[in-house]
Formats: sequence, structure tokens, C-alpha cells
Amino acid sequence: MTEWFSNTFPNVVSLGWSGSDGWLAAIGQTIYMTFWSALFGGVLGLLFGIGLVLTDTKGILENRYWFNFFDKVVSFFRAIPFIILLAFIAPVTQKIVGTQIGTTAALVPLSLGVFPFYARQVQVALTSIDHGKIEAAQSVGATFGDLVFDVYLKEARSELVRVTTVTLISLIGLTAMAGAIGAGGLGNTAIAYGYNRFDNDVTVVATFLVLIFVLIIQVGGDYLAKILNHKAS
Repeated sequence: MTEWFSNTFPNVVSLGWSGSDGWLAAIGQTIYMTFWSALFGGVLGLLFGIGLVLTDTKGILENRYWFNFFDKVVSFFRAIPFIILLAFIAPVTQKIVGTQIGTTAALVPLSLGVFPFYARQVQVALTSIDHGKIEAAQSVGATFGDLVFDVYLKEARSELVRVTTVTLISLIGLTAMAGAIGAGGLGNTAIAYGYNRFDNDVTVVATFLVLIFVLIIQVGGDYLAKILNHKAS
């Protein structure tokens, strides 16, 4: 089996597991970028998504000024292609992390690239909540915190897991493009060490590993959403 793999995927074997260009490094970089940018971008997207719902018409904090602010910021960043965003915010990245290249530097554009997508997803999830439940909670004297955490977020938790799953899968795709600023990862391995060198076996294996990540996230997200939906019912 080992001999067959070495003969079939010679360039995959030559890259090796260790070293800065090895497979372990690429896998680790992909996980690192996905986790931290999902955390930062997810928090920002959740805040903007909640803000869009609360300040919209019939929201508990209806305010056209703040709704337009949230809406325009989200629309602005969502309209910028990610590969252009990498260059557009390079000075900001330099100020925040001290460099414009590398895995850590990619976290800034990745976070800003994923947050508007997630904000819209959160907005849709929270908007689907039956407004009668919100009015019922208000009638019994629910506080602002109660409405946000015990009504909006709790009632939409299953749907929020689903949209988070979709966002994470999209984010993995963005990490591949982050290789343009030397971020590394499996996407960079597929392009730099596979496609550019015509080593198709490297491209195939890198793509397969990305698909495994996607499958794990999809299955895990679907399972968690199903559990939460069952509890809610």
C-alpha cells in the first residue's frame, strides 16, 4: 500500500509531513485561519446581524439611522471581491498585526470578508422568528437582554447553527485565496505546489483534504442543528 501510494502520488510524498512547506503545516495553517477568522468575523457578523434586526421596521429598537448604518457597512464589505479586499485593507492589516503577509496577516481580510456574509445569514435567521413570541415576551415585562438572548437567539438557535455551518464552509474557500498574501494553507499548497508546477497529484490530495474539512463541518453542523431543533420543539 505504501509503495503504491509513493508511486501514484510521488510529489505528495516529496513534500513530506514536516517542514514549513509540509502537509502538517498546510493543514495547521488552514485550521488556524478558519478558527480565528471565524471567531472574529463571526462575532462581528453576529453583532451586525442582530443590529439589523433590532433596528429594522417593527424591531424592538426601531431606528432608521442605525439600520442604514448597519446595512450600508455590511453591503459595502460584501460588494468587494475578496481578492481585492486583500489589497484594499493591506494598510489596516499592517497597523493591526505589523505585517501584510503571512498566516496571521490573513486573519484581518478573512474576518472582514466573512462577517458581512454571516451578518446577512443571521439577519435572515432572526427575522424568521414569529413576531408574536416577541410581543408575548414584551407583555410580561421581558428586558432587552431577555428579548435578545432568550427570544431571538434561543428561538433561532437551530437556524443559526445551519447558517454558521454554511459560513464556515464558505470561509474555508476564502482561506484558499488568502494564499495570495503568503498565508499558506491547503489552498496555497494546491496552487503553488500543485497547479503551478503541474504536479496534479498534489492538487488532488490538497483538494481531498479540503473536502474532508468541509464534510466534517457539514455533518457536525447538521447534527447539532437537528439536536437543537428537537429540543426547541
